[in-house]
Amino acid sequence: MNNSVQEIHDEQQLTQYLKQYQLETVFHEPLRRHMTICHFEKCELICREGEASEYLYVLVEGKIKIFTTSAQDKTLVLCFKTPLEVVGDVEYVRESNIVNTVQAVSPVVMLRIHYQWLAELASDYAPLLKFLLKIISHKFYIDSNFSNFNLMYPVEVRLASYLLSISTEEAGNVVHEELDAFNLTDIANLIGTSYRHLNRVIQKLCADELIERHQGLIMIKDRAGLREIAGHNIYE
Repeated sequence: MNNSVQEIHDEQQLTQYLKQYQLETVFHEPLRRHMTICHFEKCELICREGEASEYLYVLVEGKIKIFTTSAQDKTLVLCFKTPLEVVGDVEYVRESNIVNTVQAVSPVVMLRIHYQWLAELASDYAPLLKFLLKIISHKFYIDSNFSNFNLMYPVEVRLASYLLSISTEEAGNVVHEELDAFNLTDIANLIGTSYRHLNRVIQKLCADELIERHQGLIMIKDRAGLREIAGHNIYE
């Protein structure tokens, strides 16, 4: 867990964020006393896979990256998220360690509250429980669609969708994580295909000038073309 996080308690600013995202009822007054506003710099870790989970976070500004790490310390980006997004909800309900690593990819502002206060002050508070149920149900819905998508659509569609989901646009360029051989194997497993077939599809997208592969990096050349193939961005 990051111990250098910039954390402040500003009731006025907190109220503004809660009002902006219609969360005033969800986080009622007893909870607000224990909520803080956390600022994370670009590339700063918010929580790390496998560590003890202590806080519920609500993303209110910026963009975060969610990824998983292998035993060989290779990473696989699962998705990028923008407000409104909640981190630590599944872990709170399941009383489990952190499932995936979350990192800021831009300056990020999150509202934070320790699980202790949720348990003591809102274990039977209906608006918060309903909010968590809605958020977690949506995540399971996305996971279900993810599985169905892998079964029903061609690899070309799945790869196009994945590339769109992990891409970020900065200064007009589309930047990606390094996709070395190990990472490509993980991506193949994620989208339900073989490493060899994934390579063939990448070569086809390169030949069609939709993407460009150079020294372990993939850059999107024709975003509209990829979106046409993907249909909808299932991996986001």
